[in-house]
Amino acid sequence: MEWLLDPLSASFVQRAVLGGGLVAIVCGIVGTWVVVRGMAFLGDAMSHGLLPGIAIASLLGGNLIVGAALSAAVTAAGVSAITRNRRVSQDTAIGLLFVVMLSLGVIIVSASGSFAVDLTGTLFGDVLAVETKDIFVLCVVGVVVLAAAAIFHRAFMGAAFNQQKAATLGLRPRLAHFVLLCLITLAVASSFQVVGTLLVFGLLIAPPAAALVWAKSIRAVMILGSLIGVASVVIGLWISWYASTAAGATIALTAALSYFVSALARAMVRKDAMLHRATVSKEGQAAPAVEPAPIRTPASQPELEPHSNASHHP
Repeated sequence: MEWLLDPLSASFVQRAVLGGGLVAIVCGIVGTWVVVRGMAFLGDAMSHGLLPGIAIASLLGGNLIVGAALSAAVTAAGVSAITRNRRVSQDTAIGLLFVVMLSLGVIIVSASGSFAVDLTGTLFGDVLAVETKDIFVLCVVGVVVLAAAAIFHRAFMGAAFNQQKAATLGLRPRLAHFVLLCLITLAVASSFQVVGTLLVFGLLIAPPAAALVWAKSIRAVMILGSLIGVASVVIGLWISWYASTAAGATIALTAALSYFVSALARAMVRKDAMLHRATVSKEGQAAPAVEPAPIRTPASQPELEPHSNASHHP
């Protein structure tokens, strides 16, 4: 067991686990709505659209998180403005802003030699360099995200499944959409220093998608997605410790693979359930030939009769 706990002996790994776990929880909650509403492409564009704001904030000596948040907000506002033209679809608008913001960020970075050396850290993060102040910011963001998710839960549900009915019920789907965009902005802006602008998308999408395979309610997806995200952080850090790989990229890859593992496990469970039902059905059909008057307990009655009836009415 010592080799399993050895990485936690280092204080910077402890901070990485705490900071990465907070990011996983925030992204698990916000990412649930991103996955349910089919906004993955927008989330990807906003995570890439952070780069210009980060670059400008770095050049001006400002706060990088504030710059990232403003840049993400500009991306979201730009998408909303372009989609007012009914001839332009939302995915087209997102693609346009994706290219504009990412290209603008690279141009700003390339024009500043002093900032170019930090490009790798900005894109891929440095989870092992998480500081106490970063953890404090993530705690504040986490509280805000939890409060907003609780307050606007019904509005998010209505906007996700039936906007017209939500408007009829007074749930204000447009306001819910705006709040959700703000939450996505908070999530990606507060997380980029841990896993980077390119890899935050992995924690935003993969764990909720993996949870969606099993969970039967939105709250269950949030809880299970957050747990999968935290597990991805811990496993990714443990692998990177012994394999000497980039910690942020290893965490993101672990999170992405969690979906495929979850989907494969779910398929195996369904296959076993189908085989079990087929076995029970065959036993129910063969029983009268062996025992003309079988005795069925109340517990077994509901299981055997439906299969027997289904066999006569295909």
